[in-house]
Amino acid sequence: MTRVAVYGTGSWGTAFAMVLADAGCEVALWGRRAELAGAVNTTRTNPDYLPGVVLPEAVRATTDPAEAATGAEFTVLAVPSQTLRGNLSDWKPLLPPDTVLVSLMKGVELGTAKRMSEVIGEVTGAGPDRIAVLSGPNLAREIAERQPAASVVACRDEEVARRLQAACHTPYFRPYTNTDVVGCELGGAVKNVIALAVGIADGMGLGDNAKASLITRGLAETTRLGLAMGADAHTFAGLAGLGDLVATCSSPLSRNHTFGTNLGRGMTLAETVAATRQTAEGVKSCESVLDLARRHGVDMPITETVVDIVHDGKPPLVALKELMSRSAKAERR
Repeated sequence: MTRVAVYGTGSWGTAFAMVLADAGCEVALWGRRAELAGAVNTTRTNPDYLPGVVLPEAVRATTDPAEAATGAEFTVLAVPSQTLRGNLSDWKPLLPPDTVLVSLMKGVELGTAKRMSEVIGEVTGAGPDRIAVLSGPNLAREIAERQPAASVVACRDEEVARRLQAACHTPYFRPYTNTDVVGCELGGAVKNVIALAVGIADGMGLGDNAKASLITRGLAETTRLGLAMGADAHTFAGLAGLGDLVATCSSPLSRNHTFGTNLGRGMTLAETVAATRQTAEGVKSCESVLDLARRHGVDMPITETVVDIVHDGKPPLVALKELMSRSAKAERR
């Protein structure tokens, strides 16, 4: 039986642990809080993040990172993006030398503008053949309810991607393989920023035309950045690009969309943060995505507008007028 360690007991880490168990894996789910690990082991539920969802017996929780790592063929990382470097530095000595490191995180590191796979490689010394990412339209609650979903598992080594695909393929969760790690990661990170923009538009009471325009031009921004960084344009038309973007921008289950909606309704950043139980990755990543774009000379006006609203306090109506008054150009630019 394939043994998998999942670090992170949030909604997505827990839901993916369930997927792995349903696919026939033995799963060690690590979390910091003893009471939450105890609840998983005694009641088979995660009451804080996925209340009412019964987890398979093959998922066992622990607060000991070394216990979780023991014998793991795959090590799944499902912690907030901005905490990855510090956490992984602590876990590095515990990890089996041949374990495949799998990122579920959709963000870009502040300060370094590094993608999560780059942080993983830098901290652990693992080569690209041991680092994989999973991305796609994967709203945790729906997957935890075993509703049909598809995703992408990406690794530079196609055989490793196929091994991971087999480890998480269930009747309700269909993973596809890809070797374009850069494109899959960028699709996942930038869609959170665009979802903030669409949420802001919803909160302001704007119509479907505005939201469709933001989604479409947001995809164009993502693709421009991806091409500048060597990604495959086809990735952005797939599950890790358009698929994830549509789900995150349209669902009330999306943390980033909900966060943006509250801002658009007039709540302050502090009020919105206080009202948000789980991490909305786009709130911090919008700054690092913009940093990444500037490093590559890529124009990303929607991302820049989100940063202006979220971090610089620009009123959404003012930001909208500025975005709409940009000089006209051809669509493909």
